[in-house]
Order: sequence, then C-alpha cells, then structure tokens
Amino acid sequence: MPNRLIDETSPYLLQHAHNPVDWHPWGAEAFALARQQDKPVLLSVGYSACHWCHVMAHESFEDPQTAALMNELFVNVKVDREERPDVDQIYQNAHALLTHRNGGWPLTMFLSPDQRPFFGGTYFPREPRYQLPGFKELLRRVAEAYRAQREEIARQNESLLEILRNTLPRGQPASEPWSEQPLQQALEELERIFDGVHGGFGGAPKFPHPAELDFCLRRHAQTGDPQARRIAVFTLEKMLRGGVYDQLRGGFYRYSVDGQWTIPHFEKMLYDNGPLLRLLADAGQLSGDPLFRGAAEQTAAWVMEEMQAPEGGYYATLDADSEDEEGKFYLWTPEQAAALLNPEEYAVAAPYFGLTDAPNFENHAWHLTARSPLRTVAESLGKSSDECEHLLASARDKLLQARGGRVAPSRDEKILTAWNGLMIAGMARAGRVYNQAAWVASARRAADFLRRTAWRDGRLSACHKDGRTRFNGYLDDYAFLLQGLLELLQAEFRAEHLAFARDLAEALLERFHDPEAGGFFFTSHDHEPLIHRPKPAEDNATPSGNGIAAGALQRLGHLLGEPRYLEAAATALKLFYPALTRHPSAHCTLLSVLEEALEPPTVVILRGESATLEPWDAALAGLYLPHASVFRIPPSAANLPAALDKPAIPGAVNAWVCRGVICLSPIVEPERLVEVLKEPGKS
Repeated sequence: MPNRLIDETSPYLLQHAHNPVDWHPWGAEAFALARQQDKPVLLSVGYSACHWCHVMAHESFEDPQTAALMNELFVNVKVDREERPDVDQIYQNAHALLTHRNGGWPLTMFLSPDQRPFFGGTYFPREPRYQLPGFKELLRRVAEAYRAQREEIARQNESLLEILRNTLPRGQPASEPWSEQPLQQALEELERIFDGVHGGFGGAPKFPHPAELDFCLRRHAQTGDPQARRIAVFTLEKMLRGGVYDQLRGGFYRYSVDGQWTIPHFEKMLYDNGPLLRLLADAGQLSGDPLFRGAAEQTAAWVMEEMQAPEGGYYATLDADSEDEEGKFYLWTPEQAAALLNPEEYAVAAPYFGLTDAPNFENHAWHLTARSPLRTVAESLGKSSDECEHLLASARDKLLQARGGRVAPSRDEKILTAWNGLMIAGMARAGRVYNQAAWVASARRAADFLRRTAWRDGRLSACHKDGRTRFNGYLDDYAFLLQGLLELLQAEFRAEHLAFARDLAEALLERFHDPEAGGFFFTSHDHEPLIHRPKPAEDNATPSGNGIAAGALQRLGHLLGEPRYLEAAATALKLFYPALTRHPSAHCTLLSVLEEALEPPTVVILRGESATLEPWDAALAGLYLPHASVFRIPPSAANLPAALDKPAIPGAVNAWVCRGVICLSPIVEPERLVEVLKEPGKS
C-alpha cells in the first residue's frame, strides 16, 4: 500500500511512496501527530539524483523490519531538498552545529514535535560500518534519549536556537568606508588554495566553484592581474579535458571525487550547468580559445535536447545511477569501443579518451577523459590535426549513439524557478557571445514559461511539476530569475521581459527586503513560520541569493535610474561588509556587488534596426565586458522608461554610454564605441 507521499509531485518523494515507512510530507499534519502521540520526528532530506540517498533507501527504508521500528518510535517526514531549500538550509546548519561536521544528503535529523532538532547525521548504514552505528540500533537509542532526557534536550534546543539567531549578520558601523581591500584579499586567498597542477581549489573532492571562477575573470578584467585570469581559464581547461565534463554529450557532472577531475559524482545538475555555460562564454571571449566554444555548443545542445520541457522550462537533474549502479550509463571498455568504431577511428579515439591507459573506474571499466591532446595523437599517427579531428568527431557520434541505447539515468522533471533563472542567464549570455539565436530562443521560452505558470498576483512559485505549480517562492527564485532576465534583455530586448524584470524587482523588495537591518531574508515575509529565518550571504553550490539580489537590483537601478533599487543593494552591502572583510573568498558574488558599488557599471544602449546593428555586434563580439551591460533596443520599442528612451537615427545606429550618472555624447561609429569601452574603468 502506498504511504502519504503518493499524492506528491516530487520524483524523489514518489520514489519513497511505496516504502513500508509511514512517510509524511513536511507540513502541520505531521507535527500535530507527533505532539498528539508524544513522539519525536525523524526528518529525512534528500533528492532524486542523490546516490547515497538511494543506498540508504534500499538498505533501510525498503526493509520491513527497519520501517516497522521507524513507524513505532517516530513520526517520519520525508523532504525533497530541491522543493524545500528553506527546510534543508535550516537543518543542514543545525546538523553542523550539533555534530561539528559538514552535512550533505541524505540528511537524517531527529526533531522534537516543535521542529527543534536534537540529534542528527547524514547517511547511516543498516548495520554498523564506516565507523557509523547501525541505523536500527541508532533509532532505539535516539528514541530512548528523547524519553529519558527531555530537560537536557530542551536546554540544548534553546542554545541551538540562540546560536542560529546569532548567525544573522550585524552590519558595519556607519563611519566605516568601503574599499577594494576585500577584493584583493579574496584573490590572495584563492591564489593560496589554487591547484596550479590540476586547476580548481584544494584537493579531493573537487567542486567547480563557478562564483569564484567568475570573480577571478572579473578581477582580471578590472586589474589586469594575470594570475586571476590563469586561475579561471586553466581550471576550466582542466575540467573540460577531465571526467567531470561529459566528453561525448557535453554538460558537467556535479563534482570530481579525486583532485584531478578524473572521476565524477555522476549527477548532472541544472544549477551547475547554467553558471558554467555562462563561464564558458566569458572565458571564450577573454581567451579566444575554441575549446570553450566547442564545449558551450555541446552543453547548450544537451540542455535543449535533454533538459528542456516541451512547454519551455528546464528540468532539474539527471540521476547519478542507472540500473542501480552509479555511472554505469557513462562507462566503457576498450573492447566495446573497438566493436563500434572502424580501425582509423579507434586509433584516434582510444588514446584521446584514455582507453589505452589502465582502467580508471571499478570493475575494470573506463570513464572517458580527454587524456591526450589531439595534436599529440595526430603526431603519433602521422596524420594531420584536421583528419584526426574528423575521425574523433565520427567516433564520438558512434559512441554517443550506442550510449543512447543503454538504460539511461532517470531525469527529475521538476521545473525549479531558481535553477531555471541560472540556466536562462547561461543560455542567454552564451547565445549572445557566440551569436546563437537558438540558445537565446531557448532562454526566452523558459522565461515565458515561468511568467505563464510561476508568476501569479505579484508572487513567484518555486516549483512546477505535472501541471501543478507549488511552494511559495524563495529569495533565490526571485533573484536568480531577475538576473536571468537581465541577461536575456541583453541578448534580445523585449518590452515584456523588461516589465517582468521590474515586477520581480518590486516583489523582491516587498517580500524579502529587511528595511531596518538591510539585506534579504531567504523566505518571504508571509512564509510558513520555521524555527529560523536566515539571510544567506556565502556562495555554496549555488551563488548567494543576497549577492545575486543585490547585484541584479544594482544593475537594474543604474539601467532605469531607480534609486530605491540602488539603496536596497547598498544597504545589503553595508550589512554584509564585515563578513566580506573577514572571509572575502567565501562571498565572491557579493564581492562583485562591491566592485560595482565602488565603480559603477557601464550601461550601453544601442538604438537601431537589427540589420544596421550587425557591424556593431561584430565589433563588440571579441570584448569581454563583465562590468558593462549592452542593450540593443529597436526603434519600434515603445513606452520605454525615460533612462532607456534614447532617440534613434533613421537607418543608422546611435550608441549611448553611461557610467553611473554620467553619460557621454552619442556615438555613431562601432570603432569609437570599442575605443571607449576599452578605456580604463569602462568595462
């Protein structure tokens, strides 16, 4: 018999709908039952693409004896962390405070009926191993502790809540000025932990860190620092040649389990690929290396063909597992490849993909990497690079076609507003840089889908699945979508997208802004009450919601001449400035806001018909301009805000360049615009 999860839309919750565990979704009913029965709550948080979530489910939640014990001793609540990042964020922080260890998924927390946590961990095996207690024995011990140690638990809960309250930022003294010191300090911190051999930061496991790489590219553009450029460009090169990038299809896996980018954790997350696609465009513009364009083309094609719903929104994730084995879909043996390729193709593909080396995965299998540079392979075979490029492309197509016949990892088809905002920004930026209209159209379809489905009565919803739009939107939903719209407006200017951006900015201020202390809460003012209401500032797997919100409002404020947006960004920066000085490299998104507060961004407005804009676009194509926004507004655009309503010249193009409150005289030659934008402080 199914449990109470059967009516949910989350693929993760539905995976557990037929467990013998009497699961409840998060909600008032579960906690009322816990109070009525005087039982603690067992909270389990995970997501559909999580490998160790699957392991714990198979070992414990599908086991009748373990389930019977859970049902006897606890009220059991299952949460999809992608639907409820508010719940996940609170209890991940609580886990760190209680255990002094990093959290993760599955997250296993034990709560009093008033939602207060008193014990927790992550994955627990059914029987004792990995220096962890067996889950069944743990259940008995936790239930006994709850019965016997109520007073101690109550005191611990009060202390924990006090610590959580103290995590809220305090703000800077009014007399303390802002400076570039946190920017320079952050770069020095990143240089210290940069892996100069393999790229990235630190050792295993190694994550992409797109916010930090973006910061380094921006610092290079601002200061000319060669090491800042090398950190970002070298890291992206190493990732693209490693196993953290899908060598056949494109797209990035979640992270590398080793320090060399060789073996990934095989989930593919939308929230990684949106920012990384944007970085590929930026690094390609800065370096001119065709490697980045090729990877952008592969990744964008994968997104449009596998991750975009027919209605327009982008799906959330691809699972790490297929046929109950992590990575099985992606693995090869030399014999499998040789059977599919002709001898010439195999002679190129085998050394290029590392099939001539020792196996790099368990069970004598190979995960493909770009092991040998193609020019090296060509030299060893006595062939031209062009011929080997053709043979490699043919081999890749055949391997990809064969891989498509395997049992594929499952796809989580939730459409999450925040993650869609990140991908809209990535597709729009890459489409503009590489002049790919189909990519821009993909971003537009996603934005229009969210405007149709997720936006109602001045508020956003967080998730759409199976025709149902659910969950009160979080800060990230508003902020990331606003940033995506600003990127889309630069790729193609449409009045309806500008109007949507203004509406989102107004809702962001109304629903999340703290007018007294500054900054933005993660949950809206009318959100379900929880035990803590955070204001997240640090970048994690996704960028800081406060950083993206402040940055988008700051940009929109300069674009429209709206002082309320600029003031909200400034007060957020003032609130978090002490944190920027203490741990600057943990706040790279907010540091980008500081950059543009110290030196206002450049706004370029081009008025002209599409045909007349072509030479201007060609002139700008090779410029990496992270501190500038360029809007191409057709003469037919009507009802523009005063700041954008620049006069157009029939049959020609006018370029208007504004920096802060200072605007230059109109520019009528593309070459002159490039000269202006190359001047120090203009990009």
